[in-house]
Parts: sequence; C-alpha cells; structure tokens
Amino acid sequence: MNIPNHVAIILDGNGRWAKKKGMPRNYGHIQGAKNLEVIIEEAHNLGIKYLTVYAFSTENWNRPKEEVDGLMKLLRNYMKTCLKTASKNRMSVRVIGDKSRLDDDIQKRIAELENLTRDYEGIHLQIAINYGGRDEIRRCVQTLTQKVCSGEITSDKITEELISENLDTAGIPDPDLLIRTCKELRISNFLLWQLAYSEFYFTEVEWPDFDKAELMKAIEAYNNRNRKFGNVSEQ
Repeated sequence: MNIPNHVAIILDGNGRWAKKKGMPRNYGHIQGAKNLEVIIEEAHNLGIKYLTVYAFSTENWNRPKEEVDGLMKLLRNYMKTCLKTASKNRMSVRVIGDKSRLDDDIQKRIAELENLTRDYEGIHLQIAINYGGRDEIRRCVQTLTQKVCSGEITSDKITEELISENLDTAGIPDPDLLIRTCKELRISNFLLWQLAYSEFYFTEVEWPDFDKAELMKAIEAYNNRNRKFGNVSEQ
C-alpha cells in the first residue's frame, strides 16, 4: 500500500458528538484532543511523515465565549501533553497560524514546544491554531510587499516557490491527502495554497470516533485514486 507522505485533517464534529451524548460541547473537544494523540501514534506507525491538523480557525473566535475559553484551556493542557508525546516519539511540532492573538502564556508554551522538538526526526506534526488560509496568504503578501519596498527583492522575482517559502508551512511538503470528518464537504479556509493537488476524503464519522480503521479507509481510498499532474500519472 502506498502510504501518503503528508496527511492533513480537519478535526470536525466534536461538538455534535458531545451533543448526541447529552454532554456540553467542550466535553467533545476534550475527547477530540485525546483522540488526536491516538491518531498521531497510528499515523507514525503507518509511516506517515507529516500530519497537519486544523485545531482552531480564525473564525472560531466567533463561537460563544464559554466555548472559546474552554478551547484555550484545553490548548494550554494539550501543550503539556504534546511535549510528553513528542519526547517519547521524537515528534517534531510546529504551530501554524497567527499566534499573535493568543495569550502570552500560550505563545510561550508554543515557542518552548517548537524549540525543544525542532530537531526531532519522527513524525512532523503541524497544529493549525488561529489559522485561516486567506489570512495566511494575506500575511505572505504583506511580507513580500515589504521585501519589494525595501529593495530586498524585485517583483519579477516573486515565484510560486518564493510564495511557498513565505507561508506558515515553509519547508513542509504539500499534503497528499486531506481528510475531513463529520459529513461536511468543504475545506473551510484550510491550507488554500497547499491543497492545490491534494486528494480529498470526506467521512460522516465524527472526529472523536475516528480511529485507525477509519484512517485506513481514507488511505485505501487515496490508493484507488489515479493521481495526475499536468495529465501525467503519478504512478
């Protein structure tokens, strides 16, 4: 079986999963975070080299304050758990998105996690927090505009490669496979530039119930695709 090098996942359905069980939405987020640890381990064992997950979007700030506060508390706790997991599995962790809006203590924990795991050679985990694809491209345009204005580069030097080098995912290969859980058939402003040639897989399974068997279904579907680039088959 051809294992994709880079898998991206939109972790959808935590709140709906909790509601079905008569529990508050934040209970679903807690279980979703626990399940992420399981899937990271399974992805690592399968030989997936890069895993990028959509944890908190730029639009998620519009959710009820109680839910946002709960997510930020969960994020603080997850940073501690993630450090233990990273040390155990030699996992390299990067947070993508605009971190400037996060509280100072969260930014500090993220920086510590990234610095401590930077040279680990296990699976590479990217966590999208306060991330939006359009916002990422906007920030990239601002950066390149400043470089042009300062004379560091000229506008004719702006290539697709240079744009990629100035995105949050610089140095990371584009996803081969995008998985979205919980029925929705859209990408919701996630990795708009990077998903240009990715295969998409949508499942009705809610994120807390997404397990190894479901991951294998997604990979099997990926293997059944005839991937072509410029009318040339990848196979």
